[in-house]
Amino acid sequence: MSDAQPQQHRPHLESQQHRHADQARDALVKLTYGAMAAHVAGAAVRLGVVDRIGDGERTADELAAECAAQPQAMTRLLRALTGLGLLTEPAPGRFAVTAVGAQLAADAPGSLHSLVRMCTDPALLRAWEHLDDSVRTGAPSFDTVFGTDFFGYLAERPALSAQFNSAMSQATAHTAELLPAAFPFDRFRTVADLGGGDGTLLAGVLRAHPALRGIVFDRAEGLAQAGPRFARDGLADRCTLVAGDFFATAPEGADAYLLKSVLHDWNDEQCGRILGHVRRVVPDGGRLLIVEPVLPAVADASGDVIRYLSDLNMLVNVGGRERTRDDFERLCRTAGFAVRTVTALPRPNRFAVIEAAPV
Repeated sequence: MSDAQPQQHRPHLESQQHRHADQARDALVKLTYGAMAAHVAGAAVRLGVVDRIGDGERTADELAAECAAQPQAMTRLLRALTGLGLLTEPAPGRFAVTAVGAQLAADAPGSLHSLVRMCTDPALLRAWEHLDDSVRTGAPSFDTVFGTDFFGYLAERPALSAQFNSAMSQATAHTAELLPAAFPFDRFRTVADLGGGDGTLLAGVLRAHPALRGIVFDRAEGLAQAGPRFARDGLADRCTLVAGDFFATAPEGADAYLLKSVLHDWNDEQCGRILGHVRRVVPDGGRLLIVEPVLPAVADASGDVIRYLSDLNMLVNVGGRERTRDDFERLCRTAGFAVRTVTALPRPNRFAVIEAAPV
């Protein structure tokens, strides 16, 4: 009897093992096809598929004609977009946009149109083809592929630079909604946003705190869209735009210095230079506010994989990195700051506010 009992359960155990093996294989295949899925979304953006469908339904033939595309190929693209959950096909050959897909529209509230376009542009993807080289060397492969560094490449291409600025603005919009309520900005008089681009983040802070004044500090190409934004938001009289290089200086006159998605672009030595310039101008009672993802001390699959992919993106394209709390504390300590608090923004936002005081 004791020998027969395991025999009765063996087919069931083997079936379970096959199911687990199939699930594991399917999971890896989906990961392998991930780059293709991103290009499907990128093609939809460049062809304007979601904008053309709008709130109703359109046929594949109609969209093909408007996009000057081959009808069968357009149908295949639309079905792939449906498989990815960006469209639906209510009837054969007719397509509508889902809530997820609506974010691909250029002018939709919460649009990620520019972000998707930038993330599927060769300027951002070519270096990824050499990820293994960057892992071997610890250096960005972008410089080798394009013969210049990432930001130098953008500076020579105004249209691509504007697209990058728009992508960064869209990526920052959600943080700009959450940050003003997550940190007590009303204790300051003037906030300087270093590397603030078009001012999306600082505009959100100023709207929520009417007594606050602001400074956006960035290179001229980074500030290109900032003036119109503050004018459109009715904030032009409360914010000063200052062109400059945070590797050379930091603007005086603020009691809080804000760095959002800046330090992760650079290695520790470069970050030390940036923070050193802030330390020279921040008043004794002032604060340094770093807004970035904070990696856990130990990685696990239950976390958010985007932060690890972003970490590798920093490696291959600009030579920077995402950091743990210990990493940020070391950076700050070396530059003459002490981390006081780390406040995570509400999920699904991936950012935290790292508050550091001069010492």
